[in-house]
Amino acid sequence: MRTKFIHLILSVFAIATFGIGQASAQGFQLPNMQVTSNAFEDGGIIPIKYTSHGDNVQPNFSITGAPETTVGFAIVFHDIEVAIGGSTGDVTHWLAWNIHSRDIPEGSLPAGSVQGSNIRGQASYMGSGAPLRDRFHHYVFEFYALNEDLDLAEGASRGELMAAMEGKVVAKAAYVGRYANAQPE
Repeated sequence: MRTKFIHLILSVFAIATFGIGQASAQGFQLPNMQVTSNAFEDGGIIPIKYTSHGDNVQPNFSITGAPETTVGFAIVFHDIEVAIGGSTGDVTHWLAWNIHSRDIPEGSLPAGSVQGSNIRGQASYMGSGAPLRDRFHHYVFEFYALNEDLDLAEGASRGELMAAMEGKVVAKAAYVGRYANAQPE
């Protein structure tokens, strides 16, 4: 009975994730997309260089295990420790899409990539920036493998990006960093 229940849950998840045709064609094997960086370890502390209190440099990333149907990638970078205005929204630090390389260099995006608006309304990377003497905040880089490019203008919002990706995501991975502002006053 328990095995049937687990199989049912996996079937529902695969159908919701890949659609009915893809779930059965893939035999419920989910993509094993992985992200690595030389900047800091997944789950580790973000060095000040990559924060808004330091040099505000975008970290490098390498993506492996993306499905063959991947045309490009999108990134959503946000601080999950903050609720804005009593809502479920958090702080968007960086949005990027139409990234056609599995290797993203430090400090720049590959040619042809597009950036959306962060919480400051800027179409650029905004490093971690936890308030002074606050607890560690968890910053999540979400990586989406997409099966087609997005027709979305530079400066688009996170909501617009998420809507544009609907039905085009073939894999997802996350990379997490922690940061607490302990800068001297």
